[in-house]
Amino acid sequence: MSRTSADVHDLSDGIPPVVADVDRIAAHPDPVVRNLQITHCYHQLSRALAARTGGAANWCTFAVWASKQVGQTIRQEDLSRTVERLLKSSPEAATGIGLVVRSLRRAVPQHEVDRVHEMVRRAVVTTARLDDVSAASARGNLKVFEEIAREFARFLAVFAHDAGSGDERRIAEFCDGLRSGEPPEGQRYLRQAFTRYHRAMTTSDPKQRAELLLLANIEVGLHEQTRLQPEIAAALQAPVVDPGALERRLFDLFLPGNRVVRWLRLAWLTVLGRRSAVRVAAQQLADQARTLVRRAVTKHLMTLALPGGEVLDLSDDLPATFPPELVELVDPELLALLEIVDPTPDSLLDTAARDWADLPDRMHYIADMFRCHGLRLDLLHPPFTAEQVEALTDGRRPAGAL
Repeated sequence: MSRTSADVHDLSDGIPPVVADVDRIAAHPDPVVRNLQITHCYHQLSRALAARTGGAANWCTFAVWASKQVGQTIRQEDLSRTVERLLKSSPEAATGIGLVVRSLRRAVPQHEVDRVHEMVRRAVVTTARLDDVSAASARGNLKVFEEIAREFARFLAVFAHDAGSGDERRIAEFCDGLRSGEPPEGQRYLRQAFTRYHRAMTTSDPKQRAELLLLANIEVGLHEQTRLQPEIAAALQAPVVDPGALERRLFDLFLPGNRVVRWLRLAWLTVLGRRSAVRVAAQQLADQARTLVRRAVTKHLMTLALPGGEVLDLSDDLPATFPPELVELVDPELLALLEIVDPTPDSLLDTAARDWADLPDRMHYIADMFRCHGLRLDLLHPPFTAEQVEALTDGRRPAGAL
C-alpha cells in the first residue's frame, strides 16, 4: 500500500529537528522527560524523511515505537507489576514466601498476617534492582539517539528539499562526516544507509524505493544493535535480588520503630532463634525471585507495542506477511546483507528471538520486522497527543497514558 502525492505532502509538518535540537534533548537531565522528547523527535525526523521518500517507513519510524516502549522500562510502569504477578503465580515463589512468613510469625502482629504475603512480594520487588534495569535502558536510549538521530537531522538539513540528480557531491560530503570502519566505533553501515536513503529520494520506481529503504533500515539497525549490545546485556543482567538486602527490607517492614526499638526487637528474635530462620528463608526466596525477575525483565524488553493496540511478542514468530513490493527481492546488496542477518530467507519461520542478548538473534527478528512493516502507514502516526507534546516540549512529564 503506497501513499498518494497528497498524503505525502501531509507528512510535511514544518521544519524538522536540527542538530542543535538533538543536542539539546540529549542534554536533558531527567531520563523520563528526555525519553519522551527523544520519542517525539524520532517521530518528527521520521515524517520529514518519509515525506521525501514516498511516505514509507524509515529507521526513525521504527525508533519511535521502540523508544516509546523503552520509556515504560525507564519509568518502571509495568515492570514491577509484571514481577509481582510472576511472584504471585509461581509455586516456587509461593513456597519461598510462605517460608519467610513462617520465619517472621513471632514478629508479625496477628491482625497483619493476611497482608504479610503481599508485603513480602513488595519487598522482593523493592530489592530487585529494577532501578539498574531502568538506568541501563535510559543509557541505551540516549546513546543511540545522540549518535543516530543527530545524523538524520544533519542529513535532512543537507537535503532540505527533494534530492536531485546533481546531489552526488553533497551525499559524498555528508558521508565523509561519518567514520569509516565497523561498529561499534566505526560508522560504515551508517555511511551506506544514508547513501540508500538519498537514492530512495531520487527514484520514481516504487519497488526500487522500497528495497532501498529496507536495505538502509537494516543497515542502521545493525549499527544500532551492535552499539546497544552492552546496555542490553546490562539490563538483562541487572536484576539481582540480594539476600542481605531482602532480609534488611523485611526487618524494616515488620520491625518498625527507631533504631533502638528495632535493635531490641532483633535481639528478641535472636533469642527466640527466629533471626537465623529469617536469613535462611530470605536466601531461598532471593534465589527463586532472581530467576523470576530476570524472566520479567526479558519479557519486558522483548515486547513492542505498535499503533492500533498491536503488541508484538518478540519471542514469537512474526505474525505478519511481506508486502507485495518486498515479496521477491532483487537488489543484490540487499540480498547480500540478508544472507548475513536472516538465516531463514523469504520466510518468517523461526524469526522468534530466543535470547535477546544475542545480537544475531535480535537482528533476524528486526530485519524481518522491517521487511513486513516497512510500508505500514499507521507507523507514521504520532505517538503522543497534542497536549502531551506541549507538555514534554516544555520539559514536563505529560498526563495520561504514555
